[in-house]
Amino acid sequence: MVMLDLACRTAGGGRHGLRAVRALLCGLALACAGAPATLSAEKVQVDICFNYGCHHQAVARFAGADLEELRGMLSAAADAAGERAALAHVIGRMYAIAATQTPIWRDRGRNGMDERHLEGAMDCIDHSTNTEAFLRLLQSAGLLRFHQPGPRTPRFAFLVFGEHWTATLVETATASRYAVDGWFFDPGMPVAVVALERWRAGYDPENEVGASR
Repeated sequence: MVMLDLACRTAGGGRHGLRAVRALLCGLALACAGAPATLSAEKVQVDICFNYGCHHQAVARFAGADLEELRGMLSAAADAAGERAALAHVIGRMYAIAATQTPIWRDRGRNGMDERHLEGAMDCIDHSTNTEAFLRLLQSAGLLRFHQPGPRTPRFAFLVFGEHWTATLVETATASRYAVDGWFFDPGMPVAVVALERWRAGYDPENEVGASR
């Protein structure tokens, strides 16, 4: 875990607060009217962070068809656990859509030394910021029924001062918190959605074969 956390540490990462990521609804009047079904006819956009530490940003747009696809992926969830399982795939799909419009298609899971020079590579600051923006977009679209987005959260590798950041999710009924971490994977793959305390203890999917989300 020391290697994991050191690899994700970026210059200034600890001071890097949440950038002004936005999920802007085109046709604000419709959004204010509180009719999520009308969102399928609109586009939303998110500022995507990349190049480590959110050094650069580019806009990714989600069309009505994209929103309907995401709605369908989440609609089958019967409870909070089902929604978390679906969100692992939904967030991965949102990264895949963003990768068709921004340089993040070059990113690879974790922080490989061979990707650091590539335009579009992402560290944990980029991933946690983007994932939080995706979760807030889903919330704004009325697609989250059992959860709400929480704040970005770090964990630390003691003795070596490494740090690693994640987006978080809060279960509405219980206030239980979950890490939503896509840093481990290539864009488009399902992300990790695990209990926050488990993540803080050093969760790494490579070390937990068959571990449930």
